[in-house]
Amino acid sequence: MKIYSFLMPNGKYEKNDMVEGTVYRVDEELGVFVAVDDRYYGLIPKNECFKNLKVGNTVEARIVRVREDGKLDLAPRALAHIQMSDDAEIILEKMRLLKEHFKFTDSSSPESIQQYFGISKKAFKRAVGSLLKAEKIEKNENGNLIIKQ
Repeated sequence: MKIYSFLMPNGKYEKNDMVEGTVYRVDEELGVFVAVDDRYYGLIPKNECFKNLKVGNTVEARIVRVREDGKLDLAPRALAHIQMSDDAEIILEKMRLLKEHFKFTDSSSPESIQQYFGISKKAFKRAVGSLLKAEKIEKNENGNLIIKQ
């Protein structure tokens, strides 16, 4: 979609505002370009994009930074302390589904975590830590995570 020339610098949004936009370009090196409100420049950098977004997809994102030129850096996830509970629920649901076949741990590869859960390894470890602290899960003698009985 060749809409870049029709977009303009941000004039109303601030850091941590939630916005909606349409993906208009995906660049393997830079990230996902988003037309925020179909009128402002936005970019989800490659290191923030954990979902396979395609041109035409609608995304909801949080503004991470408003650049001096008015362009917006975006993240499709909420602030870490808010997102952590959602991530923990995803992990618990996968644990219930896989039962004793759940083999993800702190030493699992970032790629396998991202592919299966759609989150970063850092987010995975944060969510697992909160589940352990809340005593919803525990580690067994082999170091595997299990739902606490």
